[in-house]
Amino acid sequence: MDHERLKSALAVLTVDPAAVGGLWLRSRAGPIRLAFTDTLAKLPFPMALRRLPPNVDDSALYGGLDVAETLHSGKPVLKGGMLDRPSVFILPMAERCTAKLGARLAQALDVRQHALIALDEAAEPDEALPHAVADRLGLFVDLSEVRSIDGPGLLPDTAQIERARELLPQVTMPAERVSEIVEGCRQLGIASLRAPMLALTAARILTALAGRTTVEAEDVLHAAELTLAHRALPLQDAPPPPPPPPPEPPEQNEGENQQDEQDQIDPLDGIPPEIVVEAVRAMLPDNILQTLNMGSRLRAASGGQGAGQEQIGNRRGRPLPARKGKLEDDAKIDLVATLRSAAPWQGLRRRQAPAGTERVLLVESSDIHIKRRKEMSDRVLIFAVDASGSAAVARLSEAKGAVELLLGRAYAARDHVSLITFRGTAAQVLLQPSRSLTQTKRQLQGLPGGGGTPLASGLEMAMVTAKQARSRGMTPTIAVLTDGRGNIALDGTANRELAGEQATKVARAIRASGMPAVIIDTAMRPNPALVDLARNMDAHYIALPRATAHKMADVLGAALEA
Repeated sequence: MDHERLKSALAVLTVDPAAVGGLWLRSRAGPIRLAFTDTLAKLPFPMALRRLPPNVDDSALYGGLDVAETLHSGKPVLKGGMLDRPSVFILPMAERCTAKLGARLAQALDVRQHALIALDEAAEPDEALPHAVADRLGLFVDLSEVRSIDGPGLLPDTAQIERARELLPQVTMPAERVSEIVEGCRQLGIASLRAPMLALTAARILTALAGRTTVEAEDVLHAAELTLAHRALPLQDAPPPPPPPPPEPPEQNEGENQQDEQDQIDPLDGIPPEIVVEAVRAMLPDNILQTLNMGSRLRAASGGQGAGQEQIGNRRGRPLPARKGKLEDDAKIDLVATLRSAAPWQGLRRRQAPAGTERVLLVESSDIHIKRRKEMSDRVLIFAVDASGSAAVARLSEAKGAVELLLGRAYAARDHVSLITFRGTAAQVLLQPSRSLTQTKRQLQGLPGGGGTPLASGLEMAMVTAKQARSRGMTPTIAVLTDGRGNIALDGTANRELAGEQATKVARAIRASGMPAVIIDTAMRPNPALVDLARNMDAHYIALPRATAHKMADVLGAALEA
């Protein structure tokens, strides 16, 4: 990112931090990031700039009952939280932000009273800013490859910032500018509605900084570079726009006038969506998309999305030693460990305490210990098996054998198994997540074949089953065994084209949910349509045209473990 673009991002953030959500900074800890954070401290924000500890808890964020002071004084004592007044928060080590903290910060940013500057060190590929937070931060800055920055030169003109704040309510957005941003987001595969809204907000601020009241095409391009680079998804290929209708031939006597009008047209008066897309792709760091994708998939597979829990487990493990901590909503105090910690200090505390507290147990916040248990999350392997007529009887028998072999391995590893078949007009759940080896084998032996291939229905049923398992604290993985010749739509009608479109949409929904998946192509010849389906699903694709049940089980097991 060059100097002028970085300066523009800081100027946009300074004018209205809450409107753009904040800034996501990727940079290793060192002199570059130190110079950048020093520059942030000098920006004339309209609200306080505060540092947010990465291990902050709910009581510090929202306030509430001060347990230690309440025990000490004998009456309820309330304390305020960090979210009580509008602030621009700086979050260090943002790549280690837990899903629980990410959900709290996302909720605070939705109120549009706060802003967040996330400092992401980008040290490991499996560490990433939670998607809930990244989706709400409008600006993105990558200093990973920057050798030096001029901190004082990045500071915006204070008078220009004040003028922009006064002018911002008067800035108007033409309809064609909105269409350019929305179409650019569509071609970039950006599904979030916050992305175009934040881009349009940044465009209005850039217009105000330039001293104008109408957003122009150059403002849209500049805003797209600042707000859309970290959101683009290269795996989602948008269909090409329909070709424009051929222009009518001009009349002979109007040729010169039309030529003069074309010479006067501003090339930035209307932007083709391709220009917005290319401008954003030019800003993409090499590994940012891979990091985002891997981080979200790891968090999603472990059940760490949605409710903001650090980790959701379907069963509790052995007790762990109590540790010092603060009472939160889901924490339980270990009374024995707390009393053991407070007992040696009672004499000293009573001498320092007011009169009349000789018989009161004096407990400080440093004495409080909370109970801990190891969270256990069982895996569940969700098999979606193609039992249609296009999957020949021999191939179906091999698939059954592979699933049965994997069942034994899953049972030994204490994993659960779910079995879904799709044939005829719809998919059917033959077995909900279970560890019953006998019941699963019985269902496999009676599995018939024949009929159409409702591939979209099978994928949809697998996704629903996976989400239900994840809501119960399990870690789901989807395995699809098919030849890919889907010809039945979700409504049960025979429509090959519609069936393919619906399968693609469901595959993209599976990718968006973060479910790990693998597709086994059981056709005698690899099907290119399944390659595209795997890409849309972000799944492993494995072609096994002549594999035996043992070979299929080995390959599928290795893919699931990966």
